Amino acid sequence: MEAAARAVAEPTRRDILRLVHEQERTASDIASHFAVSRPAISQHLRVLSDAELVTVRTDGTRRYYQARPEGLTELSEWIESFWSSSLARLKTAAEQEHENNNKGNTDA
Repeated sequence: MEAAARAVAEPTRRDILRLVHEQERTASDIASHFAVSRPAISQHLRVLSDAELVTVRTDGTRRYYQARPEGLTELSEWIESFWSSSLARLKTAAEQEHENNNKGNTDA
């Protein structure tokens, strides 16, 4: 999870993941979308690969990259746990407020 979190913390890597989410792309194609050097993109791709967020397929001298969404599963579940507990607290607070409002209406 930590490697995935570090990988997606960098905006360029998030943009690369968006590019390869629906379609496998070559490193050259990915690099053409950015105003940084090809070696810089290669480094980003290496980080994404090491974090198991992309798969890499080699065909001759070309390397093809595709997002591996299951690589984000653990990170996603961790983030969702915060959302779920926040929603539970919000529900409790709303129910308490509703109960307090109803008590005030019956006293009148």
